[in-house]
Amino acid sequence: MDRALPPGLQAIVDEFAECDRTERLDLLLEYANGLPPLPERLAGQELERVHECQTPLFVQAEVDAEGRVRLFFAAPDEAPTSKGFAGIIHAGLDGASVDAVLATPSEFAMGMGLAEVVSPLRMRSTGAILARIKRQLVERAPGAAS
Repeated sequence: MDRALPPGLQAIVDEFAECDRTERLDLLLEYANGLPPLPERLAGQELERVHECQTPLFVQAEVDAEGRVRLFFAAPDEAPTSKGFAGIIHAGLDGASVDAVLATPSEFAMGMGLAEVVSPLRMRSTGAILARIKRQLVERAPGAAS
């Protein structure tokens, strides 16, 4: 990867890379369980669906008053892989600058070793989630470059 990851996301990638195969699945489940619930203010609003995910996953990216990215996800508990990917992206990018998120390579998850334990189709969903976030940020953040 020729672009540096935001520090929070790099720490997560490194954490996964240091785990063995079985531990990676457990860690993915931890991130699924750690995904914050959708705030009440967004309940009932239509979030963007990430159609590339095999199960329903919805995302909304916002930029707060300080110019920091805020990420919100809705994913069913019955979809631990997709919810885990959302949890990883939330933990690694929520609170980052718009520029840092936009510069995050879509293939960042390839360095995590998850391709050994989940299908290629599921691995592609991480890039799709990130692509939706980036597009929303470009639409919502004045002056954001794609």
